[in-house]
Amino acid sequence: MEPAVTTMAGVGDYISHLLSPENLMAFSGRLISVLVVLIIMRVLLKFSEVAIDRIITGNERLARAAEGRAKTIGTLIKSIARYIIYFIGGVTILQQLGISVTSLLTAAGIGGLAVGFGAQSLVKDIITGFFILFEEQYNVGDYVEIAGKSGIVEEMGIRTTKIRDFGGQLHIIPNGSIGQVTNYMGPKMRVQFDVSVSYNTDLDQAIKVIQQAMLEVANEHKELFVEKPVVLGIEELADSSVNIRVKAQTPPMQQWLASRMLRKRIKEALDAAGIEIPFPHCSVILRNEESKTERE
Repeated sequence: MEPAVTTMAGVGDYISHLLSPENLMAFSGRLISVLVVLIIMRVLLKFSEVAIDRIITGNERLARAAEGRAKTIGTLIKSIARYIIYFIGGVTILQQLGISVTSLLTAAGIGGLAVGFGAQSLVKDIITGFFILFEEQYNVGDYVEIAGKSGIVEEMGIRTTKIRDFGGQLHIIPNGSIGQVTNYMGPKMRVQFDVSVSYNTDLDQAIKVIQQAMLEVANEHKELFVEKPVVLGIEELADSSVNIRVKAQTPPMQQWLASRMLRKRIKEALDAAGIEIPFPHCSVILRNEESKTERE
C-alpha cells in the first residue's frame, strides 16, 4: 500500500506544480503568442491576396496578356504565398510551444525515405502543375475537358485544378492525374450542323432561304459571330432527305447560343417558305379478316 500512496502523492505534487502561478503565467503567455501568430498569419494572407491582385492588374505587361493568363498567374502566386505563410507560421507556433523545430526536421530527415514513397503523388501533382502553367495548356476562365470532367477553370494551384461544370458542381482534380487536355477556348469556335430537306425540294431555293435566315441572325447579333455564317452546300444524300451543311465562327463560349439561334431561325424560315423538313412516317395497314372470308 505504501508505494501506491507514494505514487498518488507524486501525481498530486506534479499537478500542483503544473497549476502553480508561474507555470500558468508561462502557459498563458505562450497561448497569447500563438493567438498573435495566428492573427498575423490571417492578416498576411489577406494582405498577400490584395497585393498580388494589384500587382497583376497594375503590371502593363500582364495587362496586355490574356485575362485568363493573368488570373492563372495570380492564383498560382497566391497558392505559393499561402503555403509559405502556413509553413513559417507553423514553425513559429511550434517554437512558441517549446517544441524543438530542429529535432522535428532531423526526425523528418530520418523518416524522409519512408515518407517519400507516399509523397510521390504530391510531387507529381506539383511538377505537372508547373508544366501546365509554363506550356499554357489552359488558363483560369477557360472551358476545358480534363480527367473526364468538363467545365470552367475557376482556380489553378500548384497541386490541384478546380473546374466547375454547367450543373454547378465543383471538381477538384489533382494535377498529376491530368493526362489529355481538351481546351475549347480557341480564338474562334466553329458552329457546324446539317439542315435536312425533302427530295422534292428546290435545292437552290432552300439554300437561299437558309443563307438569308442566317445572315439575319448575324446582323441582329453581331457580338455572337466572328465571321458571317455561310452555307457550305449539299453534304449528304440520305435515305429520306437531302442534308445541307452550314457553318459559322463565333467567339469562345458563344458557339452553343449561336447554334440554337441559327437552328430556330432556319426552321422558321423554311416553314414560311413552304419547304418541308422530312420526319419519320409510319403507315399502318389494317386487314379486314371478315371481308376476306366472304370473298373466299
